[in-house]
Amino acid sequence: MYASEPDVELGAFSSPGAQATPWASALAVIGEAEVFWLSTVRPDGRPHVTPLLAFWSLGGMCFTTGGQERKARNLEHNQHCVLTTGTNALTGVDVVIEGLASVVDERSEREQAVADFERKYSAHLTSPEGTWYGLGEAVVAGDVRLYRVAPTVGFAFGKLPMASQTRYTWASR
Repeated sequence: MYASEPDVELGAFSSPGAQATPWASALAVIGEAEVFWLSTVRPDGRPHVTPLLAFWSLGGMCFTTGGQERKARNLEHNQHCVLTTGTNALTGVDVVIEGLASVVDERSEREQAVADFERKYSAHLTSPEGTWYGLGEAVVAGDVRLYRVAPTVGFAFGKLPMASQTRYTWASR
């Protein structure tokens, strides 16, 4: 079962008069962002952070990786992870999604996710001149791992001119 709409709450560290960032606005930030930062935990407890392409699909955040990459090995040991993105500036909105990552095994789900992935990153994935051309086919075939992060909690941090901290929580599944 996929994540439903989250509960939305304005955090105590928001500026007076600030309003919660609607979930639709946070999804728009996720949809427009090109680069995300994935944080995982190594087996010895040290953190690992890496930039990657990510997208919202199947009711959660999705990304791809090879089975022998550090992030995949970390997730085999500990499914907890965090994906972050935003403006990298003092204005705009930054978004954080925490959750549990799992490999998407069903081919029909991989096909749906790849359609969303290719819609977002277009020519980078679909054009023969694209940096990741053919990645979608490899994901559908199961040659490249597709992870889905089932969200448990998320945040939107609105910045200047008015700070807001919005917390999103999803019902337990």
